Amino acid sequence: MVSGKHFITDSKTLVKDSLRGLVLSNPHLALDDDQKVIYSKDLAAKQQRQVTLFCGGGSGHEPAHAGFVGEGMLTASVSGHVFASPTSSQVLSCLRRIYAPNHGTLVVIKNYTGDVLNFGRAVERFKSECLNQGKPLPKVAMVVVDDDVGVVNPNDDDEGGVGRRGLAGTVLVYKIAGALAAQGGSLDQVKAIADYTISHTFTIGCALNAASVPGTGMPRSLKDNEMEIGMGIHNEPGFETRDVEPADVLVSKLISHIVSSGPFKKTGKTGGRVILMVNNLGATSNIEMGLVTKLAAEAARNAGFDPVRTFSGTYMTGLAMPGISLSLTILPDHDTAEYKQLLGLVDQPAYCPGWINQAYAEDAGNTDDLAKGPTTHIEPAPDATWEKVISQAYQNVVEEEPKVTHLDQVMGDGDCGQVLLAGATAIYEASKATQLPLNDPPAALARISSIVEDAMGGTSGIIYCLFLDGLAQQLRTLMSSNGSDALTPQVWGKAMLGALDTLYQYTTARPGHRTLIDALHPFADELGRSGNLQQALGAAQKGADSTAHMQPKRGRAVYVQQKDSLADAGAVGLVCVLKGIVNALCENK
Repeated sequence: MVSGKHFITDSKTLVKDSLRGLVLSNPHLALDDDQKVIYSKDLAAKQQRQVTLFCGGGSGHEPAHAGFVGEGMLTASVSGHVFASPTSSQVLSCLRRIYAPNHGTLVVIKNYTGDVLNFGRAVERFKSECLNQGKPLPKVAMVVVDDDVGVVNPNDDDEGGVGRRGLAGTVLVYKIAGALAAQGGSLDQVKAIADYTISHTFTIGCALNAASVPGTGMPRSLKDNEMEIGMGIHNEPGFETRDVEPADVLVSKLISHIVSSGPFKKTGKTGGRVILMVNNLGATSNIEMGLVTKLAAEAARNAGFDPVRTFSGTYMTGLAMPGISLSLTILPDHDTAEYKQLLGLVDQPAYCPGWINQAYAEDAGNTDDLAKGPTTHIEPAPDATWEKVISQAYQNVVEEEPKVTHLDQVMGDGDCGQVLLAGATAIYEASKATQLPLNDPPAALARISSIVEDAMGGTSGIIYCLFLDGLAQQLRTLMSSNGSDALTPQVWGKAMLGALDTLYQYTTARPGHRTLIDALHPFADELGRSGNLQQALGAAQKGADSTAHMQPKRGRAVYVQQKDSLADAGAVGLVCVLKGIVNALCENK
């Protein structure tokens, strides 16, 4: 459920305080504090060389619009209160400041009644001011973005009406228009490219809930199992509330809705190249955004449209709304001058906090073979002794798993026993299927390490893997100089100590820290010293038992109050593995 809590001092000063923070973190920006206008510090130079552009509207849609002020995009922006249009006096002040007499100024707004009226009045007031001062009629043009196809008013007709709302497509409009202005395009040219982008950009949004408004709270809430298609960036109702469905199903429906909408069909396009923008409405995680982006690109291709540029990020929000919007901009026909121009404008870098320029690199060749590593063929081979060892260790883990799980439920996250059993099961099944080179201990250990990595995961899994990797290296070195006959129990113990040195390079866990190391280190130390398997097992058992009275210093148990007399789950689990190994080897003598 969306939280109604906010980081806030005073809702009345929130917008100004936020704009002040934006300027502090972006040294190319300046702030007219009274009018809530953000503008580029090099404004005077821009006025001399290009068409200037500004956009604005209610706050709460950050980074839009102030976050897009910078070279190659907007010259300025003007902000109203949260979800409320700036006044015409604020807009007029902004227009006066940034107007370029020699080149003109383009005003970009979203299609909301308050914005259209206030920005429109400001433009007319500015024209009157200039004429009253004996100046020529100023070169000012205004475009209104109405890219929403989620809610289309059936009462609108050719004579007008409320029209469609302005959404994230607005950002693409001033990205493209701003790029052309930076190249020196005339006001007519900049307005024409803006008009094309507006008439060929289509957006639909979907939210899992409304957004809480600072100082006001939640205006309404969806049920936990509901989502709303077409919800607006001010919490306006969409056109359909339905049960939450899998992302692949949802995204496919959203793209289908766009391309089957009346406004999209009016373009006459049934296929071709497009720009895809996947917009975070404020509270969607980056990992979900990655998924939605993948699905949206696939759905667009399935609908016959090829996204030659894909943008994914946070462009226009509804505060912290958990949702996304998808925008498609239809490009001119491929291989035309218009296509190349528009794509070039999209690719032209812009330097502002809200826009992330895409990085391009030439493909220098395939490196898949390097990633796969060397191809070494290892022939699986049976070995009765080691098969018995693996089987006995597995049986011990099966029997002790409930105990290990219980210990971890008290002091950890409760999965230690199940994770250990998953690893033991995978090794046992590989042995039964004769998939291990049991006649070659180092190779067998290396293969077992890979099996453990796939089966176990988590911290305990990687600790086992690092130890097994180190042990395989130690044994391979010993066998290279002395042959397999040199692998006595005492040599195995010394090799295990060497493997612990490998492990200690990557973990600060040491004996006394209440981990499986408290059982593993004594086992290796005693085996290397005496070569006696039973004595080594006894040392491991004693080490595991001692953890019951230790203060946890590593792992999740650090954050849990110590339960005296309960041993560490990892150490107990390791002992049950070692017990199976030792018992099987001793029975085989």
